[in-house]
Amino acid sequence: MSVRDRLLAVLVAVLWGLNFLAVRIGLDHYPPFFLSALRFLVLAVPVVLFVPRPKAPVRWLVVYGLGFGVLQFGLLFLAIDRGMPSGQASVVVQASAPFTMLLGALLLGERVSRRQLAGVGIAVLGMAVIAVERARSAALLPLLLTLLAALGWALGNVASRQARPDHPLRFALWMSVVPPVPLLALSAVMEGPGTGWRALGDSFSADGWPGLVALLYTALAGSVVGSGIWTTLLKRYAAGVVAPFSMLVPVVGVATAWLVLDERLTGWSAVGSAAVVGGVLVGTTAGGRRERTPAPAPDAGAGAGTAPSAVQAPAGTAVEDPQPSP
Repeated sequence: MSVRDRLLAVLVAVLWGLNFLAVRIGLDHYPPFFLSALRFLVLAVPVVLFVPRPKAPVRWLVVYGLGFGVLQFGLLFLAIDRGMPSGQASVVVQASAPFTMLLGALLLGERVSRRQLAGVGIAVLGMAVIAVERARSAALLPLLLTLLAALGWALGNVASRQARPDHPLRFALWMSVVPPVPLLALSAVMEGPGTGWRALGDSFSADGWPGLVALLYTALAGSVVGSGIWTTLLKRYAAGVVAPFSMLVPVVGVATAWLVLDERLTGWSAVGSAAVVGGVLVGTTAGGRRERTPAPAPDAGAGAGTAPSAVQAPAGTAVEDPQPSP
């Protein structure tokens, strides 16, 4: 992997890691379900107008949108709003990787290697340590919501694999069309029909602009820019070469939460977080894989490149979709 592409992979990890800081800032201005709805609405409007719809079964696009968009983002934003530290959330949501492996085995009959099982075991042990530590000093509900958000991400990954779209990045962008309506409905029922819209109006005031910047960052910098670079790298190199860079995301998330929000991990929480990241890294990479020769785009309008899938990934490598964690 060239130095330039390594730096690009690190840049994506930084963009995705900063998403968690942006979410925390955004939640100071918007209620959680409304913020997650806006995050997708900002993308959905230009996508419908300017991005050709990919060739893929609509049912899998809907399932992908409900799992990745509604469950993951809605529950994760709610968890952070209810007290889950944003830095620790960036670690726990990585449970989507072992969840994806297990769902792939249960629903799709995919084979799980011993290495992957070992990685799942290490990650689960790390999450158990975090849960025990939180139970001693804080409510467990935010942690459980974060784990359910990771499960929603995993469901979205399985739907994306089943869809096998011709243009994966377009598929990921079109997914943003699905979540706004159910998320706005949840916001109206649970947060009040006018609460979010009043908060949006306040965003255009002198005190509300940080929330607006945070919203635009999560929708554009984290998703469009990050996903575009990531899928381009996955076109040039084997998935097993690129995927480990995603483990820098929780490192950036924890570091920025500590520097900006003064969130501090206790000793046991740090041990548990390291175990989660290490377990995911063990379970989602395959040793000894070589870079693949860059392949030409399938046609002149193929876009950013080829996203990872169960077919394109090296054997034994679990790879998730090119969408970022929030």
